[in-house]
Amino acid sequence: MDKLKEYDEEQILKKVPDLKKQQLSNVKAHLYKHLLTSLRQLYKQKDPLIDLREQLDHARVLYNKGLYNQALKILGKAKTMAYDQEEVMLGYEIVEFEKLIESRHITRSLENRAEALSAESKQIQYQLTNISMLSTLSLRMYGLYLKLGHARNERDAEMVKSFFESQLPPHKLADMSFYEKVYMYQASCWYFYILQDFVMYYRYTQKWVDLFKQYPSLQQTDMDLYIKAQHNLLTAHFYTSNSEKFKTALCELEQFISANQESFHENTRTSAFVYLYTAKINRYFLEGTFTQGLAMVPELESEISNHTLKIDQHRVLVFYYKIACLYFGSGDNSKAIVYLNKIINLKIGNLRADIQCFARILHLIAHYELENYSLVEYLIKSVYHFISKNKDLGSVMDEIMKFLRKYIYANPKELRNAFVDLKHRLEVISEDPYERRSFLYLDIISWLESKIDGRPVQEVIQRKFHNKERRI
Repeated sequence: MDKLKEYDEEQILKKVPDLKKQQLSNVKAHLYKHLLTSLRQLYKQKDPLIDLREQLDHARVLYNKGLYNQALKILGKAKTMAYDQEEVMLGYEIVEFEKLIESRHITRSLENRAEALSAESKQIQYQLTNISMLSTLSLRMYGLYLKLGHARNERDAEMVKSFFESQLPPHKLADMSFYEKVYMYQASCWYFYILQDFVMYYRYTQKWVDLFKQYPSLQQTDMDLYIKAQHNLLTAHFYTSNSEKFKTALCELEQFISANQESFHENTRTSAFVYLYTAKINRYFLEGTFTQGLAMVPELESEISNHTLKIDQHRVLVFYYKIACLYFGSGDNSKAIVYLNKIINLKIGNLRADIQCFARILHLIAHYELENYSLVEYLIKSVYHFISKNKDLGSVMDEIMKFLRKYIYANPKELRNAFVDLKHRLEVISEDPYERRSFLYLDIISWLESKIDGRPVQEVIQRKFHNKERRI
């Protein structure tokens, strides 16, 4: 099997004539079991939870042999390890095992053991309930973002607020354990992110990262979650245009990945790739150095290919859109269209409908820049239909569609005045908090300024970056 380029059962049966076809599935299952056993031993060094679960197995073996005190001794050590790693679920399993041994056998253990275990079990049950509630809330807020994107109007915002507030647990943050706080911060991050309140989003992402700094050992035992916390903090700095803190946070992420990548498992390696490259691209966007960012595209595409089996389509969609924006910002509209077509042709249903809509708008603008006017005329109808179907036609999109439809064949003088007028109208629209989401996906104001001044769009953004001018 290892030598085959593609799995072929017929070839295997020919090469091993003593093996009957009916036996093959059993042999494969046996091989698979041995592979998993071997991998478990290999990953034991990288994942302390595997070692912790092994201690539970050892305790079970000792218990079955009637060595109750020896089993309790191992369980005591395992429980300390579980609490150190904030593994509440495993801690509960250990306590329940201890209760079982104490209730069925005379162990002559410490006085008041029954009361202590009962109190411990009750406390863990309370924590588990809250962890389950908060992790569910965090997951549902993330699912809401994937479906909705940023809040489009007051109705969206009220729906999100009502849902979030109704699901919050009653007890205080100060009384929460590590994972209770983590899930609380995660859910709050998604809440403020959907509402486009990026200052509050920043505060909770910073709390999330700071929490890991209070528990440094957990940076090693739950690397995925720590890297995700750093990613969200970088995203917050990006949306608040805090370039200095962004560079500091990016440096911290790079140092952590570099120092720990040898102990990464496949999931962590994929997460590290996604978050690191997302941050690198965002830095080019922040500084307006789009042409410089293009040098990274071949490397990024290669990494996407290497992680094909583990990276979800949502991430691929975002990467393609960001690459398209790099090419658009550098003035290479033809290349931008290549990546926008990849988004348009992806069969992903309603996943990130917001990006799919803005990809089509940018696709239209890129063809307009290339003076493919007849194609723009044709595309306007299909784009309008797609956006209307997704109920995502905000005022910004509506104004852009009207502009393209009306001024496709305008003369240069008339066109410049039209650009000035459109810029003014979009600046007025940008005062509406629910319309600002359009400017998060596409810096249309900077593009209009580049058309008015006759300068490349990246020069306009670089000027704003160096002068610390407001970018909507």
